[in-house]
Amino acid sequence: MEEVTPKVSKNTQEDRELVAAAKRGENKAFETLLKKYRKSVYYMLLKMVKNADDAEDLTQEAFAKAFNSIDKFDSKYAFSTWLFRIATNNCIDFIRKKRVQTVSIDAPVEGDDGSSMRFDVRDENLDPNQTMLKKQRSQYLNMAIERLPEKYRILVELRYFKEFSYEEVAKELQIPLGTVKAQLFRARELLNQELKNIKSQM
Repeated sequence: MEEVTPKVSKNTQEDRELVAAAKRGENKAFETLLKKYRKSVYYMLLKMVKNADDAEDLTQEAFAKAFNSIDKFDSKYAFSTWLFRIATNNCIDFIRKKRVQTVSIDAPVEGDDGSSMRFDVRDENLDPNQTMLKKQRSQYLNMAIERLPEKYRILVELRYFKEFSYEEVAKELQIPLGTVKAQLFRARELLNQELKNIKSQM
C-alpha cells in the first residue's frame, strides 16, 4: 500500500525551506524568519512581562537562542511552535529571576496557621568564590565588548550600561528605531560569539 505523505500548508513549507537554508549558514534566511515572526513573539512576550523594553530584549534573546540552536530544530514540527516555546521558556526564567530579585527578604512570611516568620539569608557578597567568579565574568564581558566593531560596541554600551530605551538610543545615534533593534540583535550575536572565543582561549 502506497504511503500517503501528509500535505503541509504553503506557510509551513516556506518555513521549512528557510530553516534548511539557515542550517546551511545562510543568515538571510534566518533574517527572513525573524521579520516574519518578530511581531508575534514580541506581542506575546509583552502580554507576559507588561513592559515594552523587557519584551523587546526578550524577543531578541529568543531569536538569538533559536539562531544558535537551529541545527536542533526538527522539521517535523512547525518552526513557529518551536520558536514560541523558546520565547516562552526564556520569558518564564526572566520572570522568576525578577521575582527573586524583588521579593524583600525582611518581609515576614505568613503561615497557614496565621503565624509569621522571617528568613535569615547569608550575604553572598562575603563569599570569596562568588566574588571571584563575578569579577571574572565581568572581565570576560568587557573583553568581549572591546572586540566588537565600534558601531555595535556603542549600541551595547548605550542600551545595557547606560540603560537607554530603544527610542533614546535611536535619538542619540540619529538612526531609525528599526535599525537600532536589528543592529542590537546582531551585536548580541557577536557578543555571545566573542564570549565563547574568550572562554575557549582561557
